[in-house]
Amino acid sequence: MPDAPAKTPLVRALWGATHPGPTLVVTTLSLALGVAAGLEPWRLLLLVVAVFAGQVSVGLSNDAIDAGRDVAVGRTDKPVASGALTPERALGVAVASLALALALSAPLGPGLVAAHALALASAWAYNAGLKSTPLSIVPFLVSFGLFPSFPTLALPAPALAAPWASLAGAALGAAVHLTNVVRDLDDDRATGVRGLPHRLGARVSVVAAAAGIVLGAVAVFAGSGGGVVGGVFFGAVVLVAVATIALAVARPPGRAVFRLTMLAALLLAAQLVIT
Repeated sequence: MPDAPAKTPLVRALWGATHPGPTLVVTTLSLALGVAAGLEPWRLLLLVVAVFAGQVSVGLSNDAIDAGRDVAVGRTDKPVASGALTPERALGVAVASLALALALSAPLGPGLVAAHALALASAWAYNAGLKSTPLSIVPFLVSFGLFPSFPTLALPAPALAAPWASLAGAALGAAVHLTNVVRDLDDDRATGVRGLPHRLGARVSVVAAAAGIVLGAVAVFAGSGGGVVGGVFFGAVVLVAVATIALAVARPPGRAVFRLTMLAALLLAAQLVIT
């Protein structure tokens, strides 16, 4: 008689449902932007932990809300869909993490609380249904557009980030959405999800993502005044983005195109941080 499958520990199941990759990338980006903004250590720590808690809430709510669709397409790699974690528990921890994220933001000022609340509300709205509409890109434009202002709003003299930084953040968010969804187009269509990338198709989505990244790179380079280091990153972003567009036009987008687009997006994030 075969052994019963081992039960996944609760903490591991919860962590797996947070979308660990994006959660860690966004948290690391908040750390880098906070250091670049010159935040005091205690402010930097609060900001990073608040962002981490917010991302945990977004990831868990996504898997809790999508449980039925994930089961329908056999996404057993997801803890909720595999039965290792109930949707109710995932949603409960998501709500608690959301409250924690805003509570940790409070000592850093009302401006950050407002910006963080709007960004998280936008992300939760995507999870709750906007992902299935032509407006699916809007939450990414809003949340990522606000993100460069998190560290500047956490300063003792709070202020919004420069418009060019917000534009770069929005471009980064658009690229993440347009490219990330491409990998799941077939599964999404099978379960009724019809967001903007589904309507545009894989090739147009990838080209639009890469073009947006170039726009973001131009905004950062022009807005920050350029410089040698800025110029190097600008050139790298444009080179990778143009290569992505050429590859996407030449043949149906595959794993290589996805990786190139994500590389261009990461280079844009680095360009934003160092300037």
